[in-house]
Amino acid sequence: MTDQQPPQLTTLRTEVTDRIGTITLHRPEQRNALNAALLAELSAVLDAWEADDSVQGIVITGSGEKAFAAGADIAEVAAWGLTEGLASTMQRLHDRLQDFPKPTLAALNGIAMGGGLELAMSCDIRIAAAEATMGLPEVGLGVLPSAGGTQRLSRLVGTGRALEMILTGRALSAEQAERYGLVTSVVSAAELLPTASEIMTTILAKGPLAIRLAKMVIAPGHDTDQRTGLLLEQLAQTLLFTTEDKAEGTAAFLEKRAPDFGGR
Repeated sequence: MTDQQPPQLTTLRTEVTDRIGTITLHRPEQRNALNAALLAELSAVLDAWEADDSVQGIVITGSGEKAFAAGADIAEVAAWGLTEGLASTMQRLHDRLQDFPKPTLAALNGIAMGGGLELAMSCDIRIAAAEATMGLPEVGLGVLPSAGGTQRLSRLVGTGRALEMILTGRALSAEQAERYGLVTSVVSAAELLPTASEIMTTILAKGPLAIRLAKMVIAPGHDTDQRTGLLLEQLAQTLLFTTEDKAEGTAAFLEKRAPDFGGR
């Protein structure tokens, strides 16, 4: 285990183990609510880890047993106006996370509301502890889920369910979220981080360029017509056909051995 926690971080805890970087949201007294300081620190960690080859995948979770992230810090939201709305700081950060070139996984250890759920939806994969609950309650404050919530939720669970969740503001249990397709698995709290690590380890054993190109193709392909999506797929595959990863992966299969992608 390598400690990757720069001294300037006050709202996050970070560590790197076996090429997996773990970010723990750490504002326990505020149920890990996303304030300006936390968003700035998260952005800085993403910048650092994107350039760090020792980090190949990222897991995001919350500190404590009750909250992943309770949402945006309402004390800050209350003061926001036109300028802050146009700046869309949280939406831009969540977009950055969705486009992050390395695989990302959100491990929901507790409540994930508002911006917290939007943060999780920006990750490639979401898993939840059995006690976790999640929702987008912003309309109760007279605002919208505007860090990608109105768009990502409908793509994950369908328009009807997204409208119901957003318009009523009701929270889902972990079991309901799994049934909706919002999370891919529900485990006990004790198994949450080990399961996250197991999933990420499985991903990192695959061809790294194939993983990166799959991420680049799937999301844009979903947002366009099928013919264009298939063209993106074809171009990505053509590029992979020219790589050392493809040569090693196919050779390993034919030789009945595990591939060695060199930890790239």
